[in-house]
Amino acid sequence: MYKYLLFIFWMSFSFGQQEEVQAVYDFQKEMNEAFADSLKSPLRNEDRVHFETLDFYPINKKFIVEAEFIKAEKEKAFKMKTSTDRKPMYKKYGALHFEIDGKKMVLNVYQNIELSRKPGFKEYLFLPFSDKTCGKESYIGGRYIDMRIPTSDKVIINFNKAYNPYCAYNYKYSCPIVPLENDLDIAIEAGVKKFHD
Repeated sequence: MYKYLLFIFWMSFSFGQQEEVQAVYDFQKEMNEAFADSLKSPLRNEDRVHFETLDFYPINKKFIVEAEFIKAEKEKAFKMKTSTDRKPMYKKYGALHFEIDGKKMVLNVYQNIELSRKPGFKEYLFLPFSDKTCGKESYIGGRYIDMRIPTSDKVIINFNKAYNPYCAYNYKYSCPIVPLENDLDIAIEAGVKKFHD
């Protein structure tokens, strides 16, 4: 019975991974279209006119992981540091516990207080992280992943959908700085690489 349940779990996770791989292709396509669009692009005009595609790591299923979500209790809102003087209010919404290559890791996920009050963004969560690729192959300031409030204690983190903050492309933007507790002691070779002029 146990082996049967384990097989069912493995099959459902594998199927979920296939769906996530397709989601990465969609994510990359949407990002490239937005960056090429003069009305949506964060790129400076001189960069946008020569833009063809962002530089992505090859899609890697190792970086599609199942995490245990533990909701935070009675967390107070705090001012998150940014690349400018702006300090938006966030609160820690919960913690994500997962493993990569047998190493146990934890990332905190946050909620932007002001954004959560806007229509369509009530369920939006913010997952910033840094790792050993930062400053080498990926943006020195870390990367972000968009998430939604989990409906169970199991969630998928797809690092292949990690993207750079807009200030990686244009100094006029103000971007949240990755909290120190979200620095991973591993190279996350997935998602968007640093921008090459």
